Amino acid sequence: MQNSEESLAVNAALDAEADWESRYQEGSTRWDRGGPSPSLEAWLAITDLAKGARIVVPGCGFGHEVPALARHGYYPIGLDVAPTPVRHLREQLEREGLEAEVVQADMLAWQPETPVDGVYEQTSLCAIPPEQWPAYEQQLHAWLRPDGELFACFMQTGREGGPPFHCEMADMRALFPDSRWEWRNDAGRTEHTNGKFELLHRLIRR
Repeated sequence: MQNSEESLAVNAALDAEADWESRYQEGSTRWDRGGPSPSLEAWLAITDLAKGARIVVPGCGFGHEVPALARHGYYPIGLDVAPTPVRHLREQLEREGLEAEVVQADMLAWQPETPVDGVYEQTSLCAIPPEQWPAYEQQLHAWLRPDGELFACFMQTGREGGPPFHCEMADMRALFPDSRWEWRNDAGRTEHTNGKFELLHRLIRR
């Protein structure tokens, strides 16, 4: 039998799946650029990861970054809780003959079979409530091998509430402490609509 904590976790995952799936069904995906984000190119310009590296893209949605990483010679693992974008991305990868993996799962529960080399974090941290951020940081740390790379795109909205939630940099420094992460590179920023932008940082998992 499941204990109360396990039941709560299962219910939360089901709620998340239903919430995000309804957004895709309704076409309410204003965050989708229709192509890979410029933030990805900023990481590819500075990463130390070798071709063939396994890279998780949590909250991948329709997954524009997943085929882009595959075309650059990496092995991406797209992760999303909603079935519609997962199905869409699998079909695209099959059409293009690209090597990648797509998983439908709750990112706060999923674990790779073995630690991965990199994580491209653009859409997940700002999409979940801040009270879940510590659990997500634990997941990111657990997914990565020692010296693996986390490329984090910290959303700046300048307002309360969300999603997307504002990722204040002082809070990010506390969330990803020096004892667990080396802040290696400040990679600039990526502009969004309505004055929003992302601050880009490459972190190394200790």
